Parts: sequence; structure tokens; C-alpha cells
Amino acid sequence: MGRLAPSPTGRMHIGNVYAALAAWLSVRAPRPSDPNDGHRPGLLRLRIEDVDTPRVRKDADRWIMDDLHWLGLDWDGDPVYQSERNDLYDHALHDLREAGLLYPCFCSRAEIRAASAPQEGDGYVIYPGTCARLDPAERARRLAEGRRHSWRVHLPAVEQRFDDVVFGEQRFDLARQIGDTVLRRSDGLYAYQLAVVVDDLLMGVNDVVRGRDLLRSTALQLWIRDRLAENGWQPVDGVDNSGDPHAENVRDSAHVPAAASVPAPIRFAHLPLVDDPSGKRLAKRNRALDLGVLREEGVTPESVIGYCAWLLRLRETPQPVSAHDLLADFSWNPLRADHEDRVCDPTVLFG
Repeated sequence: MGRLAPSPTGRMHIGNVYAALAAWLSVRAPRPSDPNDGHRPGLLRLRIEDVDTPRVRKDADRWIMDDLHWLGLDWDGDPVYQSERNDLYDHALHDLREAGLLYPCFCSRAEIRAASAPQEGDGYVIYPGTCARLDPAERARRLAEGRRHSWRVHLPAVEQRFDDVVFGEQRFDLARQIGDTVLRRSDGLYAYQLAVVVDDLLMGVNDVVRGRDLLRSTALQLWIRDRLAENGWQPVDGVDNSGDPHAENVRDSAHVPAAASVPAPIRFAHLPLVDDPSGKRLAKRNRALDLGVLREEGVTPESVIGYCAWLLRLRETPQPVSAHDLLADFSWNPLRADHEDRVCDPTVLFG
């Protein structure tokens, strides 16, 4: 099972379409007998990742669904909204806390920035572990006082490995390269790093396509996933079950005795990023290449799909094509051979 997982923070842009097309093709295309490609997941779910509610734009979910229909990218079942799944995230946080894997963090962002050094090259900031070293009595005193705090997962100094369809074998030292990570923010909102693990696990997702900037997050998420599995979390029965938190006894169906089998492995495909002509990563705040503008200018869905197929190196030139026309010969091989970040030239689309 695969998933389309857009954030409703604005209109989809070319980079979002590029990733959505790759995820759609990964599930919908006939699977060749390629041992690197694994099995065909079969279903594709749409999950609206609106857990960060302050960033959500009104009606953006409808814009996204309309754009996906316009592009010819379909999905199976009803859309799933993360904002309706807090019950599940509550249970997961509780179980991780009971397992002794979490601790409250009282640091402000300014304090963390002042005490941390970014990882060389990508600017990733690793938490220095200040609150992990708090005296238990001091920690209890601050909690009793009602001090504002987030909840961090304490990561061990172990290596997490996984294989990626595009970038090959990946290895991350959890403590040194990722560090203790927030799973619930101090404002009470759940972090992406917990929500996506719970959702992918309970929904039975085993085919994940997303940007290469999340390679590091994948190592963290796999470790959290394994810890939840050890506590009995596994996919909910039923091929079309989203783990609806409003369904009767949903936790009982998702949370089974600790002897439950380890969840099936996930096939990951991380994509090169798409930059604008100035070399900056495409962002929704820059509307030059969003689908609202492109559609208003008369750009056809075939032109958008053809351009994204070229970015995926499925076509030698960015010529118009439908998504269905790409199914017969879809392969990850072109990206394996060329996974440098892309530069998006809008003149080609408007040309």
C-alpha cells in the first residue's frame, strides 16, 4: 500500500506534483521482476497531513484534491485527515512514555540554537541533550509547577540501516546524526515524526515515496516504528482500514499483545529535490509554479505531467503526456542513475 500525503498549507506546486506522480506510479504501475523493486503494494491512500494546524490554509485540502483529479492521479478510499487522529497519537505517546523512551524538554528554541551546532553541510540542528541530563527531582519540580514543555524521544547510540530504491543503502548513527527529537510540541501539537509513523504503521503502508531531505527522518521513524511494534502496534485488519480513531475499540484493534509479529518492511524511494532557477528549493509561498497559476495560464495537465516525468527521468524531454501513458514502462532505474537535485525552469511550462 502506498500513500499520497500532502500538507494543506497552500496550492500544490511542481515539486509536489513530481513527488505525487512518483508515488502514484510506484503503486499503479505493473511491477517488473526486479528484486530491487519488491512487491506491488496495490492500494494508494490519500492522507491530508494537517497535524500542524496553525499552518493549515482554509480549503487547501479541496484545492489539492481538485488538482490531483485534474492531473489524473486517483486514490483508493476516502481521504484520511491527521487532525482527526489525535486519539491514536495520544495512545502512541503514552506507550512510548511508559516504555521509558521519552522525557519532558523545557528548552526554548533560542536556548537550543545557542547550545547546538548544526550538522556540517545541511544545517540540521542536533539537540544537545540538556533536559535529558536534568536531575529527576528538578524535572519533577518543573512538571509540578506546570512549566511549558515538549516531549522528546531519547535516541540510543546505535546505527539504523535501511535500503532506498534510489539512493541505495543508508546508515545513520541515531544519537550522533539525529539526536533526541520532539514528538509532541510544547503547544500540545504532535510532531510529524510521530504522526507519520503511527499512520503508516496502522494503515499498513509499505511503499513510501518522498524527498531526499527526509532520508535522515526515515532512520528516526523506523526506530520509533520498531519500538511501537514491540509494544504491540500493528496494522489494523482490513485492506481499506485507516485506523479511524472514532471507530469503536480502535485502539484494541490496533494495539495487541507484545508478542505480535514485526510489521512488514517498507520500501522507500527518496527523490532528488526540485529547486527554482535561483537554486532555492520550491516552496508554496512562491506561487510562480503552483497549479493555481499554471491552470489560470492555460497550462494543460499533460504538460505538467510530462514535465514531472522528465524530472523523474522517465522521458528524455519534457513533452506532454498523461499519467496513464507512463505506467507501462515505469522504472526507478533512471533515478538510480541520476539522482542529483533538479532545477525547474518555468519557461518550459509556459512556453
